[in-house]
Amino acid sequence: MTLNLNFLKQRWQRVTARVVIITAAVVLIGSFLINLYFSPILGRTVKNTVLEASDSLYHVDFSRADLHVLRGKIVIFNINVQPDMAVYNRLKARNLHPNNLYRVHIKKLALNHIHPFTLYFKRKLNIGQIILSAPELNVQYQQNRTKDTTPVDKRSLYERISKTLHSINVGYIGLNDVQFKYEDHSGNKVAISELKEMNLSATDLLIDSTSMKDTSRFLYCRDVVTELNNFTGKAPNGLYKYRMKSLTLSTRSRQLNIQNLQLEPVDPDRFFDKSRNDRFTINMDSVQLNDFDFLSYHKYRKLSASSLKLTNGRLGVFNNPYLKERNRIAQGKKQIGDRAVTFPNAGIYKLKTDLKIDSVQIKNLHVSYTELNAKSQKTGYVTFNHTNGTITNLTTNDEALQKNKYCNIILKTNFMSKAALEVAFKFDMAGRDLAYSYKGHLGAMNLGRVNPATTTLGMVKIRSGNMSSFDFDIKANRHGSKGKISFIYSDFKVTLLKPDTAKNKMKKLTLASFFANALIIKHNNPDNVGELPRVGYVNVARPIGDPFFKTIIRTLMSGIKQCIGYNTKKESEMMSHEANRKAKKEEKEKEKERKKRHENKK
Repeated sequence: MTLNLNFLKQRWQRVTARVVIITAAVVLIGSFLINLYFSPILGRTVKNTVLEASDSLYHVDFSRADLHVLRGKIVIFNINVQPDMAVYNRLKARNLHPNNLYRVHIKKLALNHIHPFTLYFKRKLNIGQIILSAPELNVQYQQNRTKDTTPVDKRSLYERISKTLHSINVGYIGLNDVQFKYEDHSGNKVAISELKEMNLSATDLLIDSTSMKDTSRFLYCRDVVTELNNFTGKAPNGLYKYRMKSLTLSTRSRQLNIQNLQLEPVDPDRFFDKSRNDRFTINMDSVQLNDFDFLSYHKYRKLSASSLKLTNGRLGVFNNPYLKERNRIAQGKKQIGDRAVTFPNAGIYKLKTDLKIDSVQIKNLHVSYTELNAKSQKTGYVTFNHTNGTITNLTTNDEALQKNKYCNIILKTNFMSKAALEVAFKFDMAGRDLAYSYKGHLGAMNLGRVNPATTTLGMVKIRSGNMSSFDFDIKANRHGSKGKISFIYSDFKVTLLKPDTAKNKMKKLTLASFFANALIIKHNNPDNVGELPRVGYVNVARPIGDPFFKTIIRTLMSGIKQCIGYNTKKESEMMSHEANRKAKKEEKEKEKERKKRHENKK
């Protein structure tokens, strides 16, 4: 066969054309033969690398591996990475099995801008880009240990693969449309989370003799970025559901960002049928975790960070309305539970996480506390608006607690959207008595602003009153509270109420209100200008059925009662008046009934 190049007029043109065509043919045929020769070698290299890097725990299979020499491209199809359960069970028998097991399926893996001759002759794997199409990742977590205990092989990854490869360098790795399933077997029930809108990217992956000592890298990459969109799930207890619009994690900046985080009960109407705890709702525009040690959290559930920032959010707490009745029944059976578990320095341990956050910064958080009065069957609430503050040394870590066992909280907020409140809490995070203290100052306000709480919960409506200041300094623990309370006010008058269930409203107790204002309540504190104000000294034993918020309210109310002149003696006098009034009323009703029966007989 000859090449007909007569259309080229010059002889040198025909010679040049023949050389180019023959050279191209040789290159193409050679590339084809090289592809056939190197593809099996590539397959064996990948399989051996995975096997050696995982200490034979994982093996990899795929349907086909294509090498395109001219394009510097490798394409591998239908990749499956599976654990060898025989190896896993042998490790388990020696108590050396890992906390996480992985299963991976990748429909297509494309490696671009590679150098096969460098791989073959120099055993250096240099890749410009790796793209994984529709990867599926399944992770099973079981907390077998909290520290690395495997003594088998202390070599670095580079030392493990050095017999096969001298180095691995990848410029960019992209995983798009990742399907991720996470099974957490550490609790009483298996908690399953599934992600479908996730993207992962990694830059500058380097495995060689120098990268082993580079502490700035994560999994040998300069940076790994995770982007998660529209993520929803359920809490392990099944009572709450959560969602977030987006989550971004960068290992280089060690920063985790969450936008539009929401936590709410799965079934609010039946929540208290399934739980003895208070009900919470959380909405947070922005959550930022800085210097987050993701690797420790992933491996051992240790959450360590320098700071946590919470910006623009709402926290709602609804007190369990049926707990008092349940405790009353349980008390008769001597089975009442201690609600000290709701204290912050006790509740934080229910997370079952080794936690260490140096500081928490709160900006513009709106907090509401709602409670249902069993007698009135109406809810009352208090709010703390535009709350700002800091929390320091938020930790359950044993080493951190040995250095400093106190968590301090300083908050500034607007009580019922009107009065400025400053309060400082101090919690003992290690003591069994759950000791804590709180000290604060509430500024001037019209006392009628607290009627949304007092009307339904205390069945007292404040008719008039102006508060100049409210100060408190309390030391407490799970057993009780002691301290001092100052309540400066003027023109304080109230109306006592009782529930009218027939008309579904609160009914005024006119006579009782008269006695309360005339005999019990002191309308001003101090009584006269220039006199010393009355101060309340509290020493309140805590009923074990009282949760944290109710314990604080009970303590503060005890001091307020002293400041307004309310005491047990005057309460007894008023109760006696009320009892006499009821007795006389009942006697009149009986007399009317007797007269009516007598007239009917006639």
